[in-house]
Amino acid sequence: MSADQMSIGEMLAATVPMARTLNLEFRETAPDKAVVALPDQSEYHNHVGGPHAGAMFTLGESASGAIVLAAFGAQLSRAVPLAVSAEIAYKKLAMGPVTATATLGRPARDVIAELDAGQRPEFPVAVEIRRADGAVTGEMTVLWTLRPNDPS
Repeated sequence: MSADQMSIGEMLAATVPMARTLNLEFRETAPDKAVVALPDQSEYHNHVGGPHAGAMFTLGESASGAIVLAAFGAQLSRAVPLAVSAEIAYKKLAMGPVTATATLGRPARDVIAELDAGQRPEFPVAVEIRRADGAVTGEMTVLWTLRPNDPS
């Protein structure tokens, strides 16, 4: 893992207490893909012994935030990334450790071009949550925006 990748994971762990609470592991944070893992921890299990839905939601949202920081970190001096909305679908029973992989739904250059034009761009981030055997247990879409900083 490069210093840049570690700094994004460390930044999220430092600024998002829930990511730290769940012991999320930021395995890959690049502008084209982010991979975050939730270890199997009994204190975050649901009634059937797998990761609680809230923990899986936090895992997916954290993966989406990691790719947003990797793709748009250079824009932080002029815009704040904010999650606008999120949808999650639980597809199969999740048991054991799970991993979320996030990808941008629009090219970063298009989002930055809208920001350059004085707009407040919105863009989706798609997230797949998989258990160790590779089965997709959840799919999530988080809609993000880059809110331009107040010029005053």
